Amino acid sequence: MGFPKDFLWGGATAANQYEGAYDVDGRGLSNVDLLPVGDDRRAVIFGEKKMFDFEEGYFYPAKHAIDGYHHYKEDIALFAEMGFTTYRMSIAWTRIFPNGDEVEPNEKGLQFYEDVFKECQKYGIEPLVTISHFDTPMYLVEKYGSWRSREMIGYFENYCRTIFKRYKGLVKYWLVFNEINMILHGSFMGAGLYLGDLDQKEATRVKYQAAHHELVANALAVKIAHEIDPENQVGCMLSGGKHYPYSCNPKDVLVSQLRDREDYFFSDVQARGGYPTFMLKKFENEGIDVVFEDGDVELLKENTVDFISFSYYMSRVGTADPEIAEKTTGNVFDSVKNPYLPSSEWGWQIDPLGLRIILIELYDRYQKPLFVVENGLGANDIPDETGYVEDDYRIEYMADHIKEIRNAIDLDGVPVMGYTMWGCIDIVSAGSGEMKKRYGFIYVDRDNEGNGTLKRSKKKSFEWYKQVIASNGEIL
Repeated sequence: MGFPKDFLWGGATAANQYEGAYDVDGRGLSNVDLLPVGDDRRAVIFGEKKMFDFEEGYFYPAKHAIDGYHHYKEDIALFAEMGFTTYRMSIAWTRIFPNGDEVEPNEKGLQFYEDVFKECQKYGIEPLVTISHFDTPMYLVEKYGSWRSREMIGYFENYCRTIFKRYKGLVKYWLVFNEINMILHGSFMGAGLYLGDLDQKEATRVKYQAAHHELVANALAVKIAHEIDPENQVGCMLSGGKHYPYSCNPKDVLVSQLRDREDYFFSDVQARGGYPTFMLKKFENEGIDVVFEDGDVELLKENTVDFISFSYYMSRVGTADPEIAEKTTGNVFDSVKNPYLPSSEWGWQIDPLGLRIILIELYDRYQKPLFVVENGLGANDIPDETGYVEDDYRIEYMADHIKEIRNAIDLDGVPVMGYTMWGCIDIVSAGSGEMKKRYGFIYVDRDNEGNGTLKRSKKKSFEWYKQVIASNGEIL
């Protein structure tokens, strides 16, 4: 009973929130470099405000982030000290192909990630690599309109083929698109889509056409990964979180079910190999013309993912009653507030049992192994003069969530491959762009304005997680 012996324990970061060095060694400009801190951030994320280059008067935290580009050896050594057996990270597409459409890759970018993977290998840490963690080269955004164009598939295929060949034997666990369903919710951050000049119907059509192109690219990536190295395992990655009905009124139940379906559409295609009938019916009823080309249906059918991965921070609530107005302030998902749950400082509702619920639901739906690749608590950690943080609130949060993973394994028979806690070292927040919204076991001396020494120091949760891993989840 308990966690399997080969359970993968670790943490997760993303290139755009961790690396910095936005213009070093030939790297090109990416959409996620252009998310400013402040009032306009959400409008840029949603694709409502056009920001295709750095503008005066804004601070862009991803430009320098926590300079993981120059600190990765120190950071991986700290991960190894905690006992990580896996490290989820992402490759910045623009480090490999600065514009996205080059025939030949940037060798300095390829060498950087090879060095990172070898550093992981030195400590027995298995890299879990996201190919596109919201990264889209801005050259392709400006030239083609990003994923609304079919041209993107070929450029992405070239990128995937290049990295699968180069890192054969160094990486065997891959995720293609991070939180692929975010294309519907945060379209510029998720997929480089600017929609501000479109009416609602056309914006919806563009989102689903872009989603189709990503899904075809995803299937191609799976195909190429398996051809180049049969040992490769490729997963999809969903922004997870069940919608609970606000009441047992059947109308609330239906609203919640339909909202879950919006997100499951993506993993349905990736895991089952075809568009679900509910989505085809939606396209028909709403006049959404999504263009398929010859071979798309077969490609999707024949190249499904090996496992399902997802992020989980909170559950959500659906209601048909417009009078119920109190909302939470989730990442980019606003939701009706659940009166039964406490909230974090940033208004994210805390629901450990919801993690077990989503594990059960995803396994019932797909019968494929599951991987919890993001989960964590963003908090305003206050360090002492040495950089130490007494983050008992984080320990409690994580212990409660890990217990529910164990319950899903023990009581519900759900096969879970691993757990990578989000932001294992403090990084820039994706939602707010802040540094003060910290997730890590490791404190980084950097503030919201980009000031600080970047010194790394261990929080109380560092030693706690070390003990969790050493005991394979027995000691929480």
